[in-house]
Amino acid sequence: MAVRIRLARMGAKKRPFYRLVAADSEAPRDGRFLEILGYYNPMKEPPEIKIHEDKVNYWLSKGAGVSESARALLKKQGVL
Repeated sequence: MAVRIRLARMGAKKRPFYRLVAADSEAPRDGRFLEILGYYNPMKEPPEIKIHEDKVNYWLSKGAGVSESARALLKKQGVL
């Protein structure tokens, strides 16, 4: 099972809210995940980002891959 750190879309139509999750790479975008690692709310000004660094570092140490959008958020927060 290959694990990826990626965003899962939540929220209502036209009001997106994203969770940063560790999920199996074959699972659907909004499907089953292993653990919630944080969230990203682009609708607030400035955008609200909360990341649990210890959980992210745990999954990275286990060899998890990171999607491009999640990589950008993690770099912005200084985790990567």
